Amino acid sequence: MTPLFDTHCHLDHGRLCDDLDDVLARAHEAGVWRMATIGCARELASVESALNIARAHADWIVTTIGVHPHDAAAVAAEPGLFEAVERIAREPEVVAIGEMGLDYYYDHSPRQEQQEVFRRQIALARQVRKPIVVHTRDAAEDTLRILREERAAEVGGIIHCFSETPAFAAAALDLGFVSSFSGIVTFKKAEAIQAAAKAQPADALLVETDAPYLAPIPKRGRRNEPSFVAHTADFVAALRGDDPDELRWTTTLNACRVFRLSPPESAPPKRPNSP
Repeated sequence: MTPLFDTHCHLDHGRLCDDLDDVLARAHEAGVWRMATIGCARELASVESALNIARAHADWIVTTIGVHPHDAAAVAAEPGLFEAVERIAREPEVVAIGEMGLDYYYDHSPRQEQQEVFRRQIALARQVRKPIVVHTRDAAEDTLRILREERAAEVGGIIHCFSETPAFAAAALDLGFVSSFSGIVTFKKAEAIQAAAKAQPADALLVETDAPYLAPIPKRGRRNEPSFVAHTADFVAALRGDDPDELRWTTTLNACRVFRLSPPESAPPKRPNSP
């Protein structure tokens, strides 16, 4: 089975961690070779929860650490929170900083605080020399501006759960950022996202679940989990006119490159008439 890499899931979320062993077993059966569980530093009490999962499953799970834009206000409200992020950022299991960024759709934290925390995390990533995972919603212009101003191209990274336009994807790629497509790309009304996935260069394309959120068709409405990344990968392959196994392999290699991990040992066999 061609290996899959779910580049973004939240295994420490309460909707997944209660039956995590079963969730991981189904992921393995679906061909998920690796996954990145995203560490969101909402409070000191849970700041290491994703890291602990990665340590317990070090053979195939890596993690990140960062402050989600929804939680940007917590940095000022909870002393020591950002210092904990800085400490964990240096751990070997942590392959990227984030998710971080801007969310002007919900505005759970004031926009000025979102921007300040975004900038601080880019600076941290540059200091520890790790890529970043970017969340952006209804904030395309400010996201690109801050990435440029903070020299994020020095570390590069991922535009996660891509929900923008092909033009945004191209601008992000110019800054060294690949785009990761979640189950949203399978939704019927996601024409702009589908256009971006179709236009994205093959070497700058990733797939993810963002589990437990945003289950792809045909699982929409259910709790999302890493095994469902197979549906997203196959949809994107069909959208692009690519062989499903080749797209799975390519996206897995891309993820390994971005996260600076060793790739799988062998490639799948070429389909007939492949170059």
